[in-house]
Amino acid sequence: MKQDDNQYKKLGLKYNEYLKILKYLGRKPNYLELNIYSVMWSEHCSYKSSKALLKNFKTTGKYVLQGPGENAGVLDIGDNQALIFKMESHNHPSAVEPYQGAATGIGGIIRDIFAMGARPICSLNSLRFGKPYGDEHQKYLFEMVVKGIGDYGNCMGIPTVGGEVYFDDTYNGNCLVNAMSVGLAQKDKLIKSKAFGTGNYLVLIGSSTGRDGIHGATFASDELNEESETRRPSVQVGDPFMEKVVLEVCLELLEKKLILSLQDMGAAGITSSSVEMASKGNTGADIDVAMVPLREASMLPYEIMISESQERMLALVEPSKLSAVKAVCDKWNINCERIGTVTDNGLYRIFKGEELLGEIPVKTLTDEAPVYYHKYERPKYIDSAVSYSLTEDDYDGLLKKYSHNEIFKKIISSPNICSKKWVWQQYDHMVQINTVLLPGHDSAVIRIKNIPKAIAFSCDGNGRYCYLDPYKGSIIAVAETARNLACCGAVSMGLTDCLNFGNPEKPGIFWQFKNSIDGIIKACEVFEIPVISGNVSFYNESFGKAVYPTPVIGTAGIIEDIKNLIGMDFKNKGDMIILIGRKINDDDFENDGMGGSEFMELFFGRVAGKCPDINPDYEKKLHNLCIDLIKKRLVNSAHDVSIGGIAVTIAESCISGKTGAQISMRAKDNDFLKYLYNENQSRIIISASQPNLKMIEDKCRQIKIDFEIIGTVGGNNLTVNKKIDISIEELTALYDKSIEKIMSK
Repeated sequence: MKQDDNQYKKLGLKYNEYLKILKYLGRKPNYLELNIYSVMWSEHCSYKSSKALLKNFKTTGKYVLQGPGENAGVLDIGDNQALIFKMESHNHPSAVEPYQGAATGIGGIIRDIFAMGARPICSLNSLRFGKPYGDEHQKYLFEMVVKGIGDYGNCMGIPTVGGEVYFDDTYNGNCLVNAMSVGLAQKDKLIKSKAFGTGNYLVLIGSSTGRDGIHGATFASDELNEESETRRPSVQVGDPFMEKVVLEVCLELLEKKLILSLQDMGAAGITSSSVEMASKGNTGADIDVAMVPLREASMLPYEIMISESQERMLALVEPSKLSAVKAVCDKWNINCERIGTVTDNGLYRIFKGEELLGEIPVKTLTDEAPVYYHKYERPKYIDSAVSYSLTEDDYDGLLKKYSHNEIFKKIISSPNICSKKWVWQQYDHMVQINTVLLPGHDSAVIRIKNIPKAIAFSCDGNGRYCYLDPYKGSIIAVAETARNLACCGAVSMGLTDCLNFGNPEKPGIFWQFKNSIDGIIKACEVFEIPVISGNVSFYNESFGKAVYPTPVIGTAGIIEDIKNLIGMDFKNKGDMIILIGRKINDDDFENDGMGGSEFMELFFGRVAGKCPDINPDYEKKLHNLCIDLIKKRLVNSAHDVSIGGIAVTIAESCISGKTGAQISMRAKDNDFLKYLYNENQSRIIISASQPNLKMIEDKCRQIKIDFEIIGTVGGNNLTVNKKIDISIEELTALYDKSIEKIMSK
């Protein structure tokens, strides 16, 4: 293909990057080589705007076997078993083609898991869209993303057990689709992805290669605009039935010790998988495009090299074992072709038969790729946003318009708070029969067969908080996942993240990113939770408008004895309902906890105010206390206070337990709305029998955690200070059917 001098711009490269390429090669690159540099140096593959900050994460710890740098992170959970997990984004593809974008996002993260030698045991996801009511396009995106996730996971036989869904106008032009997958393996059977052994073969296993997904990595490293719809070919097409076969083939090959290492073909396809393997092993690699199985005979070499066709893996195989590998693949009726060879010259060479098409030093594509530390400055919007607060007149005006019952009903049926049953009922969350807690609880819990342990997962983030204060908001994101795990008795072991931001070249966006990273670092340090894997997604903008800074955190925890597991549901009539953590009328912090709250946005249309405060050291003590109370079987339920405040937390425990509650809080009339709906952190609602109250209170006092009895379990209604009185039947209908009603209109 003829190359003009500005071709690098069309491929997403900057002028200074093009000059680097000229320096590295000592000549002009040909079109194939330029394409390879463009995908490998894309933001999506190179992390060129984030790696300078990501290196500051805590990545080692008590449970860590493998931190960032491999296909997924690995934790040691004892008994020669390893937990493997990672989260990644598929935002841009899902915004353009929601069904395939979401489906292939799930497919890609699942491949990362079995590339480590693990069998996937569950998936979670974090989704964000514009508001679905009154906007048919947002409803379409929401519906098709959920369907794409459900169809792919269900066909694979992997349960989708948890996650989160939020709606806000900021995501109108750029939805966020973050997928997390989890696997389990024997510790001594883990495999990595580096190439080694001169003369060993690089073998492609899986689907034939087509034109779908070409320049997908470049597409994911750019803002969305009016031309994005024309770039649908950049969205890959998934086939979960083929992926299921690829999964079983790879696990069989590993069990038979026929392959030496394994790499998923994700963004940038053959190029990224083979380059990364060579770079990790400090080797070179020769690739022959003539050997790649194709769906279209007319494909050009550059198309073959950067296609992102799905359901493909690259395995490192000793020559003597290639025939045995082929025999396994033939049994499963799946492609198995030697497409490359490991060399010792440090060069990445592309051939077509005997013809040399391109030659690039491997390390220039990886270790020597550009790294940016962009300028940053505090955005101007923050001063005006955080100076706003609700006044007594605002609360009085609202109560003139609505009764307390009406306000409560509107809150509980808000799409950001109500049950996401409409979503998770489309997922097979019980396949493999290891799901212990159904979706909707604070954490997803999976049993491990034949041993008493269980593993728990929580996925969380709050873009509104991070919009107001990315440092505090990011601490809260980590804290909430750890608090969710603590509420089921799980000790946090490690986390993965998906950091969703706008264009990092804009000083305000990079300031948000830097402060968010600092917040995660602080939280991980205090909570002793290492970051073992993750993903950065930049350029989440449409028509120049960025989404809220949205770091999503996925944390894994261990429950030593599944017999101790409790959920959020109130269980026994007469049990006392207790708030542990910050008091209802806590005045120790500088704000009222209403900043960025669902209450403020729902009734006043504002995302403003000061982000809720959090003291990480206090929060850590609360987690330890809750885990200890559960371990000693002193409590019957635990549910953390988060979005929507105490009122929502209590309501969800009533709905989950199918029982009422009578609540009496020491709250002044003029502060009642604030007490019910503020989103102050470091609070958990527990229930316990009367004989255990003294022991619980003593434990709280010993470590200076507040303890406040606020009600009792029982009855058919939820009543609060005689101002709210609603039957559990009506409450459940409002909570369970809200999204269903919106989507059926």
